[in-house]
Amino acid sequence: MDYIIDATNKKLGRLASEIAVILQGKKNPKYEPRLEGDDKVIVKNIAQMEVSGKKMKQKTYYRHTTQIGHLKEQTLEKFWQKKGPAAVLRLAVMRMLPKNKLRAKRIKKLIIE
Repeated sequence: MDYIIDATNKKLGRLASEIAVILQGKKNPKYEPRLEGDDKVIVKNIAQMEVSGKKMKQKTYYRHTTQIGHLKEQTLEKFWQKKGPAAVLRLAVMRMLPKNKLRAKRIKKLIIE
């Protein structure tokens, strides 16, 4: 089943958690934790998505280059400008999915327009 979600005036975290539940297949009566699920999510109007509070300046994303002392950090504001709101939403959903072999298969079912 395809779910179409309009992101206009929706908060980032609440939207991401709703998408993560659908991608796991928990809204489907045939839910099975060991299967990836059949549901796809199409998100529209992500440019109008909202971020609450002071998160744009205070929330930081970390990544490591595997070299000693090379921990890179970036605020949500810079990440949003550089990669766009689609990458921010995709990363939020990715981090809310269970960390197992099915995560890559499930995130491919997220279509952002």
